[in-house]
Amino acid sequence: MFTLIRRNQCALLILLLANFMVLVGSAPVFGQNTDPTRWEAAMQRFDEQDQMHPPPEGAIVLTGSSSIARWNDQAAAALAPLTVIPRGFGGSVMGDVLFHLDRVALRYKPRAILIYEGDNDTAWGLPEGKIVNQFEQIVAKVHEALPETRIYVLSVKPSILRQEVWPNAQKVSASLQTIADHDPLVYFADVATPFLQGDGSVMTDIFVADNLHLNDMGNLIWGAAIRAALMPQEARHEK
Repeated sequence: MFTLIRRNQCALLILLLANFMVLVGSAPVFGQNTDPTRWEAAMQRFDEQDQMHPPPEGAIVLTGSSSIARWNDQAAAALAPLTVIPRGFGGSVMGDVLFHLDRVALRYKPRAILIYEGDNDTAWGLPEGKIVNQFEQIVAKVHEALPETRIYVLSVKPSILRQEVWPNAQKVSASLQTIADHDPLVYFADVATPFLQGDGSVMTDIFVADNLHLNDMGNLIWGAAIRAALMPQEARHEK
């Protein structure tokens, strides 16, 4: 009798634990490490690259999370003849770009800075107001250090993996666009719409196995959207 009770109790505990794990797996990951100092090794690698191949001043810096970082090696060819300095660091959030802005952008004295963030931010449950405020601080720092430098901010792209937070991502994108609408040196680039089907759902054949990062087809669409955003202004400034 007692053995049967213990077995039933164990079965109930296992069921409760399984349900808890499902809930945790579907919820935003609030516990993610967002300490910007965790990127020191990545910053040192950029330092080493600069020593080996000093980038030119007056180029276009590309920075942001993994969608930019995974594109680092393809960016120059995709955006030619524009001169670009790829400085994406995968897994980053808007606060990381703010913290490391001098090292990933300002020290190169670029004529333009392109930023992709908000993807991890919204997936990890960071508040919209915080993300937007951090971008506003980035804009202010760029304006102070480089008064003529243009800033391109990309919308958050959709993905299969992060469909649950897509409404939040859209709100962040709308707020970023509002900032651009009121600042002549800030440009908003919609890189979300090219990934959507006619019914508004995200394409399913543009991702690698994780359903988050882009495959070759996705990168072609990504590159075309970024190129379209940059060329009207930046082609005329290319030396």
